[in-house]
Amino acid sequence: MFDSAPTSSIAARAPRSDRRSQLDALRRAFTGLDTEYPLADGTTAPRTYLDSAASTLRCSAADDIVRRALRHYANTHSTLHAGARIMTHLYEQAHEIVGRFVDAPDDYTTVFTGSGVTGGLNRMARVLAERRPERDLVITTLMEHHANDLPHRKHVGEVVHVPLENDPDGEAGRVDLSALRAAIDEHADRLNYVAVTAASNVTGIVNPVHEVARHAHAAGALCVVDAAQSAAHVPISVQGSDAAEALDVVCMSGHKLYAPGSPGVIVAREALFEGLEPQVVGGGIVDRVETDRYEITDALPEREEAGTPNLPGALRLAATLQLLGRIGMDLVAEDERELAQYALERFAAIDGLTIYGSHRLEVADRIGVIAFNLADLPHGLVAAALNDYFGVAVRNECFCAQPFVRELLGRAGNAGGAADGAECGPETQPGMVRASLGLYNTEQDIDAAVEALSDLAARPDWYREQYRPRLDGSGDWVHRSFEHPPEQAFSLEEEVDAWLQSAS
Repeated sequence: MFDSAPTSSIAARAPRSDRRSQLDALRRAFTGLDTEYPLADGTTAPRTYLDSAASTLRCSAADDIVRRALRHYANTHSTLHAGARIMTHLYEQAHEIVGRFVDAPDDYTTVFTGSGVTGGLNRMARVLAERRPERDLVITTLMEHHANDLPHRKHVGEVVHVPLENDPDGEAGRVDLSALRAAIDEHADRLNYVAVTAASNVTGIVNPVHEVARHAHAAGALCVVDAAQSAAHVPISVQGSDAAEALDVVCMSGHKLYAPGSPGVIVAREALFEGLEPQVVGGGIVDRVETDRYEITDALPEREEAGTPNLPGALRLAATLQLLGRIGMDLVAEDERELAQYALERFAAIDGLTIYGSHRLEVADRIGVIAFNLADLPHGLVAAALNDYFGVAVRNECFCAQPFVRELLGRAGNAGGAADGAECGPETQPGMVRASLGLYNTEQDIDAAVEALSDLAARPDWYREQYRPRLDGSGDWVHRSFEHPPEQAFSLEEEVDAWLQSAS
């Protein structure tokens, strides 16, 4: 079902020309690319999906593979009947494939947990706090998603946020390594680990995680990497150029890796879990249970995965990563960098549009994530109008990174957003609009977004007249006359009724 050859092996890959053809075919194999919605002008149009930083579309090629696997479906934790034996084998193979995707050596384990990186980062914060309770401080960066900030505050103690570099234009870039080294030196006796995102979910800027690991290890600390935003876009390896650059923990998210419905993943050194009680206990993690005691298994990842696993989700993620690994993340990253550069150039040419973070890929490399504001239009109105009039799906507000968004808006003096452009809700919480790319996006998608944004920039007063702020305090804007209720697009009850009717 899943080939167990190493995905990182050059010998396991087809020639580059064949891999290019495979990648082109894979780009078209996603559910929802042809979905159409009604627009405010009375027409309908296929959506342009530019919201992959929130969740990617689902890889239908992987779905087809998993659908064939599910003909054998049974629960794991048994090898005595054929279905259980097959699914246990496939579940073990899924762990192996995910580990290989990040070049994990034999002394690392792969644990499926939760529905994204939030569960994994919470679990590792508790593990590392328990393992080294005398070290009650974590260093992270100003650009982190809340999932790579709040768990460390809750479970470890003090969190120090280091600033970012400035590019020659004064725009925020990657983590400032000089400031990081200074913070590590200052807190070396208390520092448990450094937690850093591999790529920002706001600006898309990529951090030098292996350099971060080297500095952390020099002080006896560990390095925890949030790869939720980067793993689908650029290669990531837990191994560096030497042992000092190895990443101790990497967390990834299935729903951002073209596998919505899949679990989150921890890839970490096995030694970090040794001797620690699992956070969640139940079936599948014990060697013996009596009325007055129980014995937890020493086996990993079993001891960290209590209960019945999300087998379809784990297999879907593994199939997707096997596809990406065989085709090559080098090709994926190469193509996305070109498309991101094209998008940056086209967005930057729109009058009144401010892009946040460094635009210089030679100074601060980016994945395909662009946060921006339009002068004279609130970010919520911009996002709504892009959807309602043009079928362009983007995200707005603060992207679960409020400190970073406030920092970026402060640097820009709210330029391009104006006071109302940056406004978000009754508390005037700052916000932006974010367009983000996936494997399936093309220059035509960028062109569609640019055409739409150019129209909004040219006619801000007209668009303001079409919308009103929602009165529930959400900060959303709604069209005064157009609506497309969700139940008109799809109703579970109606679909069930239709199936039952057809079966009668």
